[in-house]
Amino acid sequence: MTLVPQAPVERTALRFLSLEITDRCQLTCPSMCFVKAGPTRSHGTMAEEDWRRIIDEATTLGKPTVQFIGGEPTLHPAFTTLVGHTLNAGLRVRIYSNLYKVRAEHWQLFSRPNVRLATSYHSDDPHEHDAITGRNGSHAATRANIIEALRRRIPVKVAVIHGGSGQRVEAARAEMLGLGVRDVSIGRLRAVGNAAVSALPSASELCGRCADGKAAILPDGRVAVCEIGRFLCAGDVKHASLASVLGSPQWARLAASVPGPGSSVPCGPDCSPNDDTCEPSGGDTCDPAS
Repeated sequence: MTLVPQAPVERTALRFLSLEITDRCQLTCPSMCFVKAGPTRSHGTMAEEDWRRIIDEATTLGKPTVQFIGGEPTLHPAFTTLVGHTLNAGLRVRIYSNLYKVRAEHWQLFSRPNVRLATSYHSDDPHEHDAITGRNGSHAATRANIIEALRRRIPVKVAVIHGGSGQRVEAARAEMLGLGVRDVSIGRLRAVGNAAVSALPSASELCGRCADGKAAILPDGRVAVCEIGRFLCAGDVKHASLASVLGSPQWARLAASVPGPGSSVPCGPDCSPNDDTCEPSGGDTCDPAS
């Protein structure tokens, strides 16, 4: 992919750092997953001490919210300790889980102050939902765990990703609202990962706010402008500090190559899988820039 540098723009302090700690997932989402995650994928090459170091470095770069995502982040053997380390460092945490399986210790973690929980839900129809995830029974499991989160008074944000014509996205949103979920968004699928099929990834799929106070670290240590913009990476934190990567000329060139925001409205809480990186947009504020 050829990047065409634009005029440099001033970048703010780090507000949102997404840690993609694993590519492993119980689901495959054959037409949707931007990571191409699955049960046979690995946790990557970043060791626990690497992730701890990055979390410590993040405290000096603007006190960002730290998101744990994957794959399915709860499958990483150090998930609980890494979340605890982040909270102990005084940072807020967001956990993006498929809520397919939730262990007792994870419910306790989700209930801690300064922890937010988010998930994806694809349809009120079990057969349609399971076809999208590639796992029979995923609809029943995720729905049951959303209900359990509500019973425990754990706020959960639900993103319904619109993957194609005929998908029951409005019915899915209505169902979630009926259950008592207060934060439900619908966003279109972006052509990245499994959804790209044979197409080359394009910065036109991004909202335009990538790299502006945010970054994503992939399981191999590469630093991307956001999870969806994983094809735009500068350096890696296995061999350099996070500050040096984010302050590098290469990072500035990548940030400048992303088309500007398509709206003057700040990126808001309708974005998913996190509040800041605008992966499939849940509203007009975070639609792709072009």
